[in-house]
Amino acid sequence: MSSGPEQGPLTAPNPLPPAIMGGSRYELDPEYPEIFARDGFVGPIEVYSEDFASRLADCADLLRARAPELEARLYEVEAGSLARPDEVVFHCLGGWLVDDLLRSVVFEPRVTVPAAQCLGVRRLRFWHDQIFTKPPRHPGLVPWHQDYSYWQRTTPEAHVTVHIALDDADEDNGCLHYVPGSHRWPLLERTAFDGPMDAVLEHLSPECLRAFHPRAMTLKRGQAVLHHGRTLHGSYANRSDRPRRALVLNYFADGVRAARDESMLRGLPILTAGSLLVEPWFPLVLDREPRSGPEVASR
Repeated sequence: MSSGPEQGPLTAPNPLPPAIMGGSRYELDPEYPEIFARDGFVGPIEVYSEDFASRLADCADLLRARAPELEARLYEVEAGSLARPDEVVFHCLGGWLVDDLLRSVVFEPRVTVPAAQCLGVRRLRFWHDQIFTKPPRHPGLVPWHQDYSYWQRTTPEAHVTVHIALDDADEDNGCLHYVPGSHRWPLLERTAFDGPMDAVLEHLSPECLRAFHPRAMTLKRGQAVLHHGRTLHGSYANRSDRPRRALVLNYFADGVRAARDESMLRGLPILTAGSLLVEPWFPLVLDREPRSGPEVASR
């Protein structure tokens, strides 16, 4: 994914809400984490009303419309979507830095509690957000990929993604597709965001190719699907007369560190290898078991 133009340091959100310490009412039934462990994804999960999801969709539209103006204040805007908007899916990271509503949902227990359950932790930190927009009849797709292939600057691998549909999403308008069980596969080569859909397949072993049986994840507006950082997923073009917009919230277990000397996201300070990822950029959003030291997911 393109890193975009050079920019100065970003401004950290301030103040940040405190971490939620309860949230039992938002816990998933036990079978949901079990499905997540088996398949590497689980959904649909009821998260937001259609009306609230519509408000989030308005935020997504605003970010897309103002992307050239806001780019310096975001982590990333996919360069291809700016240069070739009629061909490449719009994709940006860092909406929470510029939009109060997007910032508020980062801390919502209706999101963070299920995410922590599926990850198997009680303390959860925010990694980053993403907006995806496919207008009607848009040919853009998102090639097969594993999220953690882009996140190897963090360690250990203890990440979970919450993909929230801001429109009804089905195969006609380019919903997500997942490969069940692929979270147990080796880490694959990174793919270009604007590259061919099946580029990653040439890196699959014969065993993985035999197990490559994608499943469509249809969602209603306001529903979510959660997936593991290594689960192979992608989405096809929007061949319908409807938009397909989504808000993606990525989290990791408390205790994740920088794997090497690097800025974790564009515009953030460089961290030394071994540094904990903490406030203000990676806030604790859920703390259901206060303790003195950090927690990491067991794998």
